[in-house]
Amino acid sequence: MGKPARDRVPAVTTTGHDNIATAFATRPGRAALMPYLMGGFPDMATSRDIGIACADNGGDLLELGIPYSDPLADGPVIHAAGTAALRAGSTPDGVLGVAEELARRLPVVLMCYVNLVLARTPDGFTEAAASAGVSGLIVPDLPLEEAPEIAEACERHGIALVPLVAPTTPTDRLRAIGAKARGFVYTVSVVGTTGERATDEDGYRSILSRVKEFSEVPVAIGFGISTPEQAAAAARAGADGVIVGTRLVRAAAEADDPAAAVGALVMGLADGLIR
Repeated sequence: MGKPARDRVPAVTTTGHDNIATAFATRPGRAALMPYLMGGFPDMATSRDIGIACADNGGDLLELGIPYSDPLADGPVIHAAGTAALRAGSTPDGVLGVAEELARRLPVVLMCYVNLVLARTPDGFTEAAASAGVSGLIVPDLPLEEAPEIAEACERHGIALVPLVAPTTPTDRLRAIGAKARGFVYTVSVVGTTGERATDEDGYRSILSRVKEFSEVPVAIGFGISTPEQAAAAARAGADGVIVGTRLVRAAAEADDPAAAVGALVMGLADGLIR
């Protein structure tokens, strides 16, 4: 009798965890920049072009969102972009096609909600993502206690399951999350959904120091970071990576040439990330 199908997955030699670690280590003394883009917004081809512009203008990794009808962690700008992408015909397979092209340039970390993973089964979803060259997966509505099956599927297919922590995460939970973290820890800088906000360097430093105490992988910070000044402040506060989303998605929505507009913003953000 043969081994179960999941045991016949070929051994992964270079994992998504490795790819992500390399991206964080590539420029010593500088925080990595991770732009966010919504797959399929404003259309599939343009979202690919936006990702290429991010790669060409200083992005070190990419966070690529799969649109979903009930995005609990997303603020109004990203929610609207996801709704528009769905109306334009965006699908998870289409976004994986974009990921495959972008992954040739830099590590791609998918951001999607847990129902999209479960609909295909954790093993089926992560196998498809790995085939597209995806390095990591962020699932904002997946609590630690319910993560093992998806985490195991990610490990089998060489994908880093990236956890999220918040300012309200208790110390014992930070310790548990840090012990299982792969790729990096996504640190939410504020309480609430994504969006542009005013946050100071001391605020970044406070939460980053707490998370770093329990993490052996890089610690990146996002939510509310929209300007070069905020990104630079986060880097000075000790962030290994800085994630910017809403400001870039808003630029894509407002510009006649979304890729050029986002690329210019990414260049400005990347210039100041000295730690």
